[in-house]
Amino acid sequence: MSVSDPIADFLTIIRNGLQAKFRYVDVPASSIKHEIAKTLNKQGYLGKMILIDDGKQGILRIWLKYDNDGNPIINMIKRASRPGLRDYRGTKNLPRVRSNLGLAILTTPKGVMTAREAARQHIGGEVLCYVW
Repeated sequence: MSVSDPIADFLTIIRNGLQAKFRYVDVPASSIKHEIAKTLNKQGYLGKMILIDDGKQGILRIWLKYDNDGNPIINMIKRASRPGLRDYRGTKNLPRVRSNLGLAILTTPKGVMTAREAARQHIGGEVLCYVW
């Protein structure tokens, strides 16, 4: 029996695109992927993004960001929770990534947000990924 993890596939596409120095990557669209990309865009890790209608599911085109030397802005993007082992955190033990130099993205009852935003709002949730 095969178990798919679309969020892990999404993060892998971004990771591979950065390693290959692509200007942009295309991923199959979904609302959770769009929210994760929007959060990464708001935090300055990704460039702009557009939704392309292909008559089916849609495609999310995401522009990747690099510094002036051509190095990717994202050094590591890693899946935290997975289908076989979910990682739920309460308000008191939200993750800190690289002494708050990176960020953790959570899905909460109030939507997808960073761990810092969740701590400010005093809510917990499922840790989706770590970025630094």
